[in-house]
Order: sequence, then C-alpha cells, then structure tokens
Amino acid sequence: MAAGASAATAAPRKKPAHLELVLLGTKAGPPIDPLRTGIASALVVDGATYVIDCGRSATTQYLRAGLTFKSLKGIFVTHLHADHIADYYNFFLLAGSVPNQEGDSLPGPIPVYGPGAAGGLPPTFGGGTSPTINPDSPTPGIAELTDDCHNAYAYSSNVFLRDMGIRDIRELADVHEIAVPSSAGATFENTAPQMAPFVVMEDENVRVSAILVPHGPVFPAFAFRFDTKYGSVTFSGDTTYTPNIPRLARDTDVLVHEAINVRGWRNGTPVFVDHLLQSHVEVQKVGPIARQSRARHLVLSHISDLRGNPLPVAQWRKWARGGYHGPVTIGEDLQRIRIA
Repeated sequence: MAAGASAATAAPRKKPAHLELVLLGTKAGPPIDPLRTGIASALVVDGATYVIDCGRSATTQYLRAGLTFKSLKGIFVTHLHADHIADYYNFFLLAGSVPNQEGDSLPGPIPVYGPGAAGGLPPTFGGGTSPTINPDSPTPGIAELTDDCHNAYAYSSNVFLRDMGIRDIRELADVHEIAVPSSAGATFENTAPQMAPFVVMEDENVRVSAILVPHGPVFPAFAFRFDTKYGSVTFSGDTTYTPNIPRLARDTDVLVHEAINVRGWRNGTPVFVDHLLQSHVEVQKVGPIARQSRARHLVLSHISDLRGNPLPVAQWRKWARGGYHGPVTIGEDLQRIRIA
C-alpha cells in the first residue's frame, strides 16, 4: 500500500467468480494455427473445474489460465475428431505423474465422459474406397482410445514407475462412455435424430445433460449443457443446423457455439463447401440459433474463417448479431467470461 493510503481508500478486491467460462483454445479443425490454439474450454464452479474438449495445447493453456490440476473435477469430450482430443491424454500422461514446480498435479482419478464406439464407418466421400486403419477395431470409443494410449506409452510409463515411483497412469482416468438412450433410434447411419436431452452426470456443483448433434458422418457427436445454482452454460460441440441445439440450450445463460465462414473463400469448390456445411454452422446464420434458444449471451468458439488470418472480429460480430439481440462475444484464447 502506498504511503498515506488507508484501508478505507484502497481499491476493493474483486470477489472470485462463482461461475466462470474460460476459453482455453478457440481454433477449429486439425490445421495448426499460429494465432489460436485448439478447441478447449473450462467451466469453473466455486473453484471446481470441468474441461470441455481437449484440443491442441489444452494442458498448457489450462495452466496459463491460472487453473490448477488439483481443481479438475471432470473432462467432457463432444466427439472423437483429432482436433478435440489432441491433448486429452496429456492431462494424465503429463499432469498426473509428477507434480509441477508449484506442486500441482491431478488429485486422483478424474471422471471422463465421452463417446462410445461408432459401430460403423461411413462410405468414402465422392465414392470409391479408402484404406482402413486398425481394421480389427476401426471405430473405437473413448474407453478403448484411452487404453490404447496407455499401451502406446507403456515403455515411458513403465520406466517412470520403476525409477521415479510415479502413480499408475491407468488409475488416473475414470472413463465413462456416454450411452445414448435407445429410444432416440440413433446409429452411425442416423447420427442425430430429434430427441430429448438426457442427463450424463451430476455432482455437488453441476448437472450435465447431453444431446446428439449432426456433424457430418461422425457418431456420436454431443452437445453438453451444464446447469449450476448460479446459471447454465451450453456447448454446441461441432454441429450443423439442428433443432436439438435450441432444445438443449433453452433459456441458457451462455451458448458457446461453433462457427465457420466460407464467404469469400476462393479455393472452395461448391461441392467441398457443401460438404463443410454438412458439419458446421455459418457465422452469418448462428444468430437465429441463439434467438431460438433464448440464450442470454452468445459466445463463438471453435472458429474457422477459410479466407485465412487474422480473423476480422468486427465483421464476425456483425454477422453473428444478425437475428439475435443479445450480447455476442467472438472468443479469444484465454478469454474469461464471468457469469455469476
């Protein structure tokens, strides 16, 4: 405190947020972007942290955001495209074995909720045939994926177990494959029929509900809604247009929605643009989805502008406001949005 200052005149400290959204990474798609890291978000409820998707650099961004691994209460994976799980295993491989310089590491088994096996592969786009990787199990779910990572890193883990006494990494992930209600009639050939949301998990801080969304041929692909006593946040995951999003997100405080821009993209053929839009929502058309959802705040993440960098933020905000009259945030890496 400066000389002459008193407690009465000092600036008051801000109270910690009860509910806060942290955008760890906001980039869509596998290509590596030097300006944005991969898609990953964190929801912090009374100091407990829940991670939604684990794109490239998610673990590093998690610490850069000031979050602690010991506060991690769960990981939720919307679907198994590589850009959503690139850093998934690092939460266990790197953050779970040895505490970092601050003495921080995972507190114990972390619940993971994600897709089960798809059950089949789609036909090759445009006809013809494609090679199949791991033909004995070509559509693994999150449980098999985790086990395969354990096996792939067996040498490193086995050596560390012997010469450093680390924890057994197999005990750090408590994996739950999300069972889609059979009444939905969903399959890898009918990926996102209209359906009612269903509860995935509930603890002392959150109730998490899910619904299927159409993301090209990917199955299952989920959107998640987190309800807390302070408010609600809904994550669209990767999706094209579907009534399932307004149904899940009804009256949500914050809708975190993906968006893509293909306008002005000179390298895109009409066929390829149509293929992209079978998986994503154009930023110019996301506003009506937020309006139909009666969302109080629209936040765009999982962002892709096919014209290149840097992102024209003012233009994107103008586009996203079309048909929606609430506040719009064009997400940036490490941005924090206080909800309550």
